Amino acid sequence: MGLKGHNTMRIQCISPIDGSIYAERNTFKRSEVNYAIECAKLAQSGWAERPLSERVSLVQAGVAAIGAMNEEIVIELAHQMGRPVRYGGEFGGFEERANYMAKIAGEALAAIEVEDSSEFCRKIKRIPHGLVLVVAPWNYPYMTAINTIAPALIAGNSVILKHSSQTLLVGERLASAFHSAGIPKDVFINLFLDHKTTTSLIADRSFDYVNFTGSVEGGKAVEIAASGTFAGIGLELGGKDPGYVMEDADLDAAVDALIDGAMFNSGQCCCGIERIYVHENLFEAFVQRAVAIVNCYKLGNPLDPETTLGPMANVRFADEVRRQTKEAIDEGATAHINPTSFPQDGGAYLMPQILTNVTHDMDIMCEESFGPVVGIMSVKDDAEAVMLMNDSKFGLTASIWTRDQERAEKIADQIETGTVFMNRADYLDPGLCWTGCKDTGRGGGLSVIGYHNLTRPKSYHLKKL
Repeated sequence: MGLKGHNTMRIQCISPIDGSIYAERNTFKRSEVNYAIECAKLAQSGWAERPLSERVSLVQAGVAAIGAMNEEIVIELAHQMGRPVRYGGEFGGFEERANYMAKIAGEALAAIEVEDSSEFCRKIKRIPHGLVLVVAPWNYPYMTAINTIAPALIAGNSVILKHSSQTLLVGERLASAFHSAGIPKDVFINLFLDHKTTTSLIADRSFDYVNFTGSVEGGKAVEIAASGTFAGIGLELGGKDPGYVMEDADLDAAVDALIDGAMFNSGQCCCGIERIYVHENLFEAFVQRAVAIVNCYKLGNPLDPETTLGPMANVRFADEVRRQTKEAIDEGATAHINPTSFPQDGGAYLMPQILTNVTHDMDIMCEESFGPVVGIMSVKDDAEAVMLMNDSKFGLTASIWTRDQERAEKIADQIETGTVFMNRADYLDPGLCWTGCKDTGRGGGLSVIGYHNLTRPKSYHLKKL
């Protein structure tokens, strides 16, 4: 399949490093997009007919091809969305997720044998949906995309990828790697699309399944567009993930992990920690140690190997966090990080901040921040902590810190969220279902359940004569 661009619209990636245009591409005409979709649908049946082992091997080869590009990719990501090069990119998590899904494919996609007797053969097979659209975000552009791309292809679907304009080059990298590994070009297609065209395609039932990762408003647009098409949808949207430190926690471990979870990637993590509740007996010590950690960060150019905190992906994202932080301080919150420690603050470069004396009447504790700021509150017991953790319209992950597993699981049962961690945070386990509740979205990725969402059940009732 060959696609040619046109000049009706340019998509630009504005680098947060200096505000320059780092990359730009043409969108495609609707007629060109329709042709690509037709090619993908025609190619899908032949792809699904290939042995599962072959599809698995080709996907793993595509993953390895991305690994071979990682040195260049790390630099590209720094330019596109500001992540410091010192962290080495995303390939570790990218590979872990893809390889795990490859490992469980045989079991996850195996037919359910109900009966195989002299009279009947009854079974349920997992059948690929057909054409899957993946709309991927910029904050972890490789890892979030592979969550769906790998299992979708392994299950026998063809895939069209629409990536974020902020990480414009990622889709091209993925397509190039997977095509070089032997996956047919019509089975995996990267397209440059504007939002209007994307929603229009969804509304026209161009896809059999749509997976969207992004904002709540973006998820609503996808859900509205898909209404009445009966296409399956998976939505991973906003979050306001809490951490709860109990009185018996390992304080040093809790501070290290929770502050890293709040600040890593400039706070731009789907399951990053945005609010922390600490038992009153540990509160002062926790805050003191958290402040000490943050004061050691170096804000600056992500291409500098000494930088630990790069710019946010866009100036407007940084300005929104500045607004939330200032509003909280104006309403009585205490800021613990002195601006003089981060003279680089300005534009997309946003200094980190720790806030106490915060309440759930403040945006900083109830609206998604998606930046390097975290509010910390003291709680007297588990009941108060659970109440505060559930006082949110989001529900992606929650992090509990204790030495008592039984107590942790009891509390976990009460938290309205998709995943509960004990003694860790800000991690995606591919063996478990990646899911959320409330305004965080619907559906589930990775694990066996991820395969079930990317396929449909088909029943066979065969009477033997």
